[in-house]
Parts: sequence; structure tokens; C-alpha cells
Amino acid sequence: MNIHALLDPHHSTESLAEADRLMTVCNSCRYCEGLCAVFPAMEMRRSFSDGDLNYLANLCHNCGACLPDCQFAPPHEFGVNVPQTLAIVRNDSYRAYAWPRPLSGLFHRNGLSISVIAAISVAVFIAGFAGWHDPSVLFGVHTGPGAFYKLMPHNTMAVIFGAAFCYSLLAIGMGVRLFWKDIGEPAGTLKEPASLWQAMKDASTLRYLDGGGVGCMNESDRPTDRRRLYHHMTFYGFMLCFAATSTATLYHYLLGMEAPYPVYDLPVVLGTVGGIGLIIGPAGLLKAKWSRDPMLMDGTRTGMDVAFLVMLFLTSLTGLLLLVFRATPAMGLILALHLGVVFSLFITMPYGKFVHGIYRFLALVRYAKEHRMIDQS
Repeated sequence: MNIHALLDPHHSTESLAEADRLMTVCNSCRYCEGLCAVFPAMEMRRSFSDGDLNYLANLCHNCGACLPDCQFAPPHEFGVNVPQTLAIVRNDSYRAYAWPRPLSGLFHRNGLSISVIAAISVAVFIAGFAGWHDPSVLFGVHTGPGAFYKLMPHNTMAVIFGAAFCYSLLAIGMGVRLFWKDIGEPAGTLKEPASLWQAMKDASTLRYLDGGGVGCMNESDRPTDRRRLYHHMTFYGFMLCFAATSTATLYHYLLGMEAPYPVYDLPVVLGTVGGIGLIIGPAGLLKAKWSRDPMLMDGTRTGMDVAFLVMLFLTSLTGLLLLVFRATPAMGLILALHLGVVFSLFITMPYGKFVHGIYRFLALVRYAKEHRMIDQS
């Protein structure tokens, strides 16, 4: 950390002050302007507010290509390390915009522990509740429509998990509102079809995770596309699982069809394909994170990053195990564990890596608008 950054009175944190220093240096050089969207967005500014720097940090995809390309990178006295500095600012932003604020610090310090404890606690409660009333229900073999609801009535399950999901949506929505306000963008931008469409294309293809076309740096300065692949499998696996849950909800309430469904039915097919993606993707991202060059990342705060990936992996793993063993005595315990993991995933989503996808999409919307305005001028 540069000593001048520590003394800068214009920013709320040391990491933002350091990011300002680096962006000022980069703005005078501009060698990396073709690598990603961060540097063209930087060039549109001569000074940087906290909101501008949080915008740039969330626009950064952390491909790492600018570090080996930089002539001022460590051990140069300027010490320019854009990937690591923006990673720190990005992690700070998750906490700064989290709602309610007191919970952000709790999850920030103990993310993985809280996630695991919450999952186990809910699983033990569900299994214990069922076993206390009737052990034959917990360890029995249940098949056919409604088999899952022998362990817990559908309405009870819907209320508990619906409440957790709604809380998560509220907390994420409040965070998004704070982020959008802080970066100084008007609400009308979110109604511009051209900006939204460009951002959707850029986000869905991870356009800026390619280091300007050469690939993403990870454990060395040799570029690869592995992180892009793992991100795709995680994102599209998540969306397929969400589609499976949504389809099952429509089946239940509109068609009166209760889970579990046949293996060839749409919710099961979508969930199985998505679940496989959520096994491979998070596992790959965790492996990449643990082998990554420390110069490219904020290595001091990985708790909620790891927690989110672990919870995604466990949600998928327990879901697939439930599919395989749903007609056996193990079904009750596996279902309890699966529900515990899902509950934990819901309540921790607003405080960790999940929100980075939303903030990054919003940053891409803003960048699409700015870039279009430059092209038109």
C-alpha cells in the first residue's frame, strides 16, 4: 500500500485511496486500454470518487492480464497492481452495500463457518423434528407423488424457505439500490433497451474475462480459458436449477402435480443438468482460487467467496444424491441435509460472492451507456 494512499482524505477507505492512485497512473499511460472495459471507462474520468472506483472495481473481471503487461508493476517503485487493488475494493464494496449493515461484518469475518453451521443446524432441526414424531417417517421408504412431504408438510416447507428467499431478495435489492445510487447513475439507465441488451450479451459471454483476447491469467502469466469455462458452468448450472425449481412450482400449484417427479420429467432433467454444472463449475473455481497467483487476488478475505462456492457445490451434491437415493431409507436424511444447505445458501447470498454478479451486470449496463455516448459524440 502506498503511503500517499493512507493519507488521502478524499476517500473513505485506504483501498479506495490506493485505487485512485493507480487509476491516476494508468490514466497517464493507457497501455492497457485494449484489454477490457475498465481502462476505457477510466479514460472517461479525470478524477475518481468512491462511487467511480467501486464502479470500476465491479466492472473488472479480474482476468489479470494487465499485471504482466504493466511497466509500472511491482517491483517498480510505482507498485501498480490493478487486479489485486480492484479485488480488494470489490470485496469492500460487498460489505459497504450489504443490508442490514450489522450482518455484513458478521458474515464478512465468519462466512464459511456461518454457512456450514446454518446448513447443519437446519438439517438437524428438520431430521430431529421428523424423527421425534415418527422415526419410521425419517428412515422409511417413501415413493410416488408427495413422498418428500412425509418429512415436512409442503405448506410448512414453502413458508420457511419462501421467507428465507424473500429475505434474500429484499437484502439484495437494498444492496443494489445503494450501489446504483453510489455510482451516481440515474434510474432511467435501467430502462434503456440498448444498454441492457449490450450488458446481457457481455455478461452472458463473459466478454471481458479474456484479457483482451489472450485469455485469463491464474497461477502464472500463461493465459487459459479455464476460469471462463468454470464461471459459465456455475452460472448456467444455477440458472437451470432455478428453472427446475420454477417449473416444479408451476407443476405443484397450476397442475396439482406433487414432487418427486419421474426422472424423465422436465424439472428433474433441468435440475440434473444444472446440478452437474454446479458440481464442476464451483469445484473448478475453488481449485483455480487456491492455485491462483497471490499477486492477482485479495488473499486476506476469501471467506464469503469460498462459502458461496461451497454452498453451491453442496446444494448440487445433495440434490443429486437425493435423486439417486430418493426411493431408499436414506432419503429422509439426505432431504434434511439438502434443505439445510439450501436454507443456508438463501440467507448468505446477499453478503458474499453472489452479489458480485449483479453489481458486475449493473456496471456493464453503465459502461454500455457510456460507450454508446462516446461513439455517438
